[in-house]
Parts: sequence; C-alpha cells; structure tokens
Amino acid sequence: MTGAEAVVRSLELLGVTDVFGIPGGSILPVYDALLDSDRIRHVLVRHEQGAGHAAEGYASASGRLGVAIATSGPGATNLVTAMMDAKSDSVPLLVITGQVPSHLIGTDAFQEADIVGITAPITKHSFLVTDVSEIPGTISKAHRLALSGRPGPVLVDIPKDAQLNRAPFHWPQEGIEHLPQTPQPHRGQLAKAASEIARSRRPVLYVGGGVVRARAAEELRELAELTGIPVVTTLMARGAFPDSHRMNLGMPGMHGSIPAVIGLQKSDLLIAIGARFDERVTGERALFAPQARVIHIDIDPAEISKLRQADVPIVADARAGIAGLTAAIRETSSSPRRLDEWWRFLDGLAREYPLGYTATSDGLIAPQHVLSRISAITGPEAIYTSGVGQHQMWAAQFISFERPNSWLNSGGAGTMGYSVPAAMGAKVADPERVVWAIDGDGSFQMTHQELATCAINDIPIKVAVINNSSLGMIRQWQKLFYSERYSHSNLDDGPRRSRIPDFVKLAEAHGCAALRVERESDVDAAITAALAIDDRPVVIDFVVSADSMVWPMVPQGVGNSAIQYRRDYDLAFSGEEELPRNGLRRQNGLQQSVDEEREIT
Repeated sequence: MTGAEAVVRSLELLGVTDVFGIPGGSILPVYDALLDSDRIRHVLVRHEQGAGHAAEGYASASGRLGVAIATSGPGATNLVTAMMDAKSDSVPLLVITGQVPSHLIGTDAFQEADIVGITAPITKHSFLVTDVSEIPGTISKAHRLALSGRPGPVLVDIPKDAQLNRAPFHWPQEGIEHLPQTPQPHRGQLAKAASEIARSRRPVLYVGGGVVRARAAEELRELAELTGIPVVTTLMARGAFPDSHRMNLGMPGMHGSIPAVIGLQKSDLLIAIGARFDERVTGERALFAPQARVIHIDIDPAEISKLRQADVPIVADARAGIAGLTAAIRETSSSPRRLDEWWRFLDGLAREYPLGYTATSDGLIAPQHVLSRISAITGPEAIYTSGVGQHQMWAAQFISFERPNSWLNSGGAGTMGYSVPAAMGAKVADPERVVWAIDGDGSFQMTHQELATCAINDIPIKVAVINNSSLGMIRQWQKLFYSERYSHSNLDDGPRRSRIPDFVKLAEAHGCAALRVERESDVDAAITAALAIDDRPVVIDFVVSADSMVWPMVPQGVGNSAIQYRRDYDLAFSGEEELPRNGLRRQNGLQQSVDEEREIT
C-alpha cells in the first residue's frame, strides 16, 4: 500500500477512532486515504492550534491517545503551541505532519519548515520518516512513546513522496498491547517512607497532575483515609481527591487556599506524588516548607530532586507508588501518629480564612458568583475546561471537583485559547457528559472560531465567557504592582462598553445559541437554559466587573508565608507596607493576621 494508506491503517490498528486536523498540500495523500476509512472520524477544525488543543482535551478526558494532523510549514508550526502545552502537562499526543518531498528538504521550498528541529525540545521524540516501509513501525513506536512512562507529545513528520510511494505493509509485534511496563516502587524506599510518615507530626499529601494521569484517585483516597493526612491538590490535580472530602485543604500555590498554602509551609513532611515543585506552587523555593522532609513519588526520575531535594525518592507510576506506600504502612509495626493537633490548626485556618467574595462596587456581576452557580446547577459529573487568566483561577477555586479528569486546563504552559478547542475534544471523547468551556474574553477571542467546528459537527459544548472587557490577570498585576498603570490590558478602550466584538452575535454567526447576562438575578436562569439546549453549542456572555481580583495571592518572588488574604475583594490593594516575610500582615484593615511562628502543640 502507499505510505498514506499505511498511516491510516496504522491508526486503525492502534484503535484510534477520532482525529482532528486540516488538510494541506503536503498531507493531501493522507487525507485522500482517510476518506476510505470507516473506523476513523476526522473533525475538520478551523485552525491547526485548535486541532492540537482538541486532541489534548480528547486525551485528557479519556486517557486515550489524542491525534492531530496538519500539513507542512505553517500548518505544522501552528501546532507547536499545543505540543509545548502537552509536554508541560504530560498529555499523550500524536502529531502527524506532512513535509515537502524528500529531495526538496533543505532548499527553502514552499511551505517547508524543519518541524523536527523546531519541536525537539517540546516533544518526547520527533521522527522524520523518509522510507515508506518504516511508516507503520514509526507510528507504532510513537504511540508507545506518547502513552508510556510520563505521557507526552510525539511528532511524526512524513515527506509527501513517502506518502505516495508503495511498500508491503508490515505491522510490528509491539502493538498497543505491548506498552512498556511502568516502573515499580522499590520496597526498601517504601519502608523508609512509611517510617517517615509514622514519625511525622505535621504531614501533608502534596498531590500533582501525575495522580490524575495515572488514574490513581481511588488509591489516593485509601492512603489519605488510612493515615488521616491532609491533602492538597494542585491546579493540575483538581478532582484527584474530592473537594467535598473533609481532608481536602484545597489548592496550594499563588492563588491557593490559606489552609493549603500555610499547611504546606508549616508541614514537617511533604509526601509529593506526581508533582514537580513548580514555582507557582512553592513561591520563592528557598522559603518553601522550610521544616519539611520530602518523600517524592514520580514516574519521571528527572523530576525527583530537580527543584527540591528528596529525602526519600521513589521512582514509580503514581498508582503503583501510592498502593505500595499504603501496603508498607499497613505492614509496618509503627502506626501513623494521631494528627489531632495538626488538624485543629488547619481547621482553624479554614474557619478564619474561607474562600469568598463580596458584591462588586460597580454593581456588575461578581465572576466568582457565576462560577459557583455553574458548578451548583450543573453538578459534579461535568467536564470543565478553561483558558488562562483570572477566570481559570476562579474556576479552580469556586467549581467543586469531585472526580478526576473533570478539570482540563493549561497548567504548565499557560496557553490562552486552550478552552474552547479542548472542550470540543473532551466532548468528542465523552459525548454523554456535559462539557463547559470556562473562558475569559481575552482567551475566547484567540480560538472562538472552533465554535463553527462544534456547530457543524454536532459537538454541543457550553461556553461561559467571563467578560470583563480586559486581560484580567494582566490588569490585576498592573493594579497591584504597576501603580494602576493599565498599559494595553483594556480590550475595549472606547468611552463606554461598546461590545466589540458582540459575543452574542459572534456566537450566533457560528451557528450557536447565545445569551447575555448582565444582572446577578439572571445568572441561574441562563445556566439552566444552556443546560437544556443539546442540539448545538451554547455561549453565555457574562458581563462581569473588571475590578474583581483573584484572592488569596502570593506575589511573585516572595515566600508563600507572604500570602495576601483579602476579606473585601473590591477595595484596592495597598502597597504602602513592605510585604511580610513571616505570615500574613494586616494592611489598611483588609488583611487578617496569621502568626507564622505559632506553635502547634
């Protein structure tokens, strides 16, 4: 068969049923072969970046391989952002690109780009396949690489002549059933970890996205309930441990809850599982959890002790690592300490510093109210995707996540424009679940064209645009740290809100149902109406206050003990006092004081 037919046949043998892409000259032979496949659904997107994020959403929601296809040159380079995103967040992605004919490579031919060289730093591997006979084996290997170990993106670049040439089709024995075995935890290290836990007085389970990727939520719950250790779930791990569980302290980091952030700071033992100690969680690393010893379980040995020295390193898949640690604790003669005093301290923080918000001073809708109502009315079974910015943080704070794979966002790369195409991919992967795309008006305008893809292909996602007419997180930083000099963060610089673009008209032009909500009293009715529409996508334009800010907040470059907590969410931040080095400091009556030196006795 031809190389193009070999590509399609290989995908079929791997069990691929859905792909996202756009045809172009250098990939046309593959698209011609796709027309003859009755096993693969191709979703024609409107931009290659949309194809990449849709494949990410598909993979994150389902655990299966996400596949994106594009042509050479700009088609391939438009997928770079999605590949970087998938690498940062450990998403299994197969990207297939066409390339100019082999004899033209290196000649600056029309639509030629060295996509293998461009993507080498942001993929697990990038292949250039010039021999038609090597196509089946390369795609099979790419599949194994993307899904095994720490998941990630793999690129296969195929010149047009290799797609057109013919060769006998040979499928390697190492197919889908031959994925490499995940590393098993070392029993001796598990025993050391169990001993550390037995001695600890202030332990915290620091849970990252690796627990979600490993499908280890049940194992995590068993470990937490056995030991009584409090749990924090990072932005990438929301849903790995139910929000309703009393042992869940919430999300740590720059915009985390006070119990989670201060709990980590005061801990004497961190059990980090599938987490990488990135700076958005730790703040200034030299000041992070200074009294804590560290048990670090991760499938990627390069992550262990990269940013924080591990006292007990355990290289393992999160599911195997957690199950092994639970077994080791049960086997040891030393049972875990009772943590009553630790919990009294943490519960006191939760009572004193709850997440919350107040009515906005300009009378517009509080965005936190919108997200809490979407969560309450929709229920815990939905999938939520988000763009990047204030709306992402509010969604992580005010939506209740009860199950894994229900929260999809761009955590490591911070990609604006992720939400709508990722929601599309998630809905294709799991069509029976409600899928909400939570987007800011800035993020939404980067990839909203995929609404047309959804309308044409009967992919009825729900989109909530948190519309504050600005690049909200940029505006917040300008308010706090740049003396309210709002340089080019206002998306509507006119003398009044002129609604350019008008998101209702825009959505209707794309074949969607659309609503605008400007009063808090109309929020519930709009959400209920959106949930009742299932024959097309729905967009709700929630007009919210530009002055609402995300609190709590750890300013960049300081330790987490300097977290800023605000009871009044609409008054301006006062920078008159030096940021505190220990605990929370009262500023103009807005900040509540937490004594970082308080003893836990």
